[in-house]
Amino acid sequence: MGKNTAVRRLDLGYFVRPASETGGPQPRVEPVLAYLVQHDKGLILFDTGIGDADPGTEAHYRPRRRALQEALSASGVALRDISLVVNCHLHFDHCGGNPLMAGTPILVQDVELATARQGNYTFDELIDFPGATYEELAGEAEVWPGVRIIPTPGHTQGHQSLVLRHSDGTVVLAGQAHDFASHFASDQLARHAALHGVEQPLPPYPHWLERLVDFDPRRVLFAHDCSVWEPPRQM
Repeated sequence: MGKNTAVRRLDLGYFVRPASETGGPQPRVEPVLAYLVQHDKGLILFDTGIGDADPGTEAHYRPRRRALQEALSASGVALRDISLVVNCHLHFDHCGGNPLMAGTPILVQDVELATARQGNYTFDELIDFPGATYEELAGEAEVWPGVRIIPTPGHTQGHQSLVLRHSDGTVVLAGQAHDFASHFASDQLARHAALHGVEQPLPPYPHWLERLVDFDPRRVLFAHDCSVWEPPRQM
């Protein structure tokens, strides 16, 4: 990536995940984060925020939205300035601003788009809207110099993450490949333990973690966690 590359986090609101989905006795308030990537070739927007939902979904998640235009404006950017949109996946809290990006290429895994179009997955009007311009990917792809999309299935079959070669180390925009930085850290440690020959049983980790490690990430950022994963320093 060029020397002028920068990544900026955008706060696009939050929602309340009910206790039935947290694995514990209490609900959890989770941020909804997007990322603006400044590259020598233009601006990439990774995710677009929370879309409008039906009354049942609104009551279930109680979302509070920050308008995408407002978040971009705070960074000195307008919708028309965005060159590419990348969605980690097409649930309504990640692609909600896509209808504002008519005519702008939206990069998504082909299996993700096909699944979304089957129904009972997201809200149809967030997927097929006037001017929707999808570029479907079938796996890994370098979209610009130093900018690579890596499939990271798990949360959804077609989930993808964005790997950015940066002057001070690789940055990974992981989306919801992991819900929390601590979960990513746990999988990294499980991998290290396996490589070091620690006796089983050990927790499993996703196969695609090996591919991310190839890029020697210095920072990993997430869609629903303000924390940032960084590798431990070697003393």
